[in-house]
Amino acid sequence: MRNVSVAIDGPAAAGKSTVAKLVAEIKGYTYIDTGAMYRAFTLYCLEKGVDCQDHDKCIALIPEVNIELKPGHIVLLNGRDVSKEIRQTNVSGNVSYIASYKEIRLFLVDQQRKMAESCSVIMDGRDIGTYVLPNADVKIYQIASVKTRAIRRYEENIQKGIPCTYEEIEEDVKKRDYIDSHRDFAPLRQAEDAIPLDTSFMSIEEVVNAIIEIIDMKLKERENKNA
Repeated sequence: MRNVSVAIDGPAAAGKSTVAKLVAEIKGYTYIDTGAMYRAFTLYCLEKGVDCQDHDKCIALIPEVNIELKPGHIVLLNGRDVSKEIRQTNVSGNVSYIASYKEIRLFLVDQQRKMAESCSVIMDGRDIGTYVLPNADVKIYQIASVKTRAIRRYEENIQKGIPCTYEEIEEDVKKRDYIDSHRDFAPLRQAEDAIPLDTSFMSIEEVVNAIIEIIDMKLKERENKNA
């Protein structure tokens, strides 16, 4: 049986990563956190004292960056575990600038596609179904209201011990929505063949079950088509 690819797209803090990890464990797929890769690059820029809005200086750092995703949702930046640091507020506030640069996207997308060729994967981000994996077997567009997303991200940060206020998280969510949907290269948008899923009033368990149902349905359709 050939590998399966699942693409989950949607705006910031829609809960994509949380449910994608759980679905991957249940289905036995490899979870690829594309957002973590962009966050790691953003962290590197900040640590080097580079303004994330300075396109030329940011892309000049590409040769210096090596990002690896390890089991247990561990993110390595040049061999260093930065799994917690990439969730800090200053990284969240700058990652959309980094993700908007074509050169950086091409650099990381190449790595993401190679991962998807080697095994069955579930990958979440902004442009997975439209650009990274346009031929994905299953495409889902996961959304939620700004208020819901801001509350989720605020509670997540508090649980992880990351200092923040609800107001700054809400403003960050709005800013990221605008930047992600207005960038020139591979902007945030719903793929024509993606199934929309509004999770504003759903529990994590309900979202996970809904996504598994969608995956099983699409794979059944593929099986019947090839029969």
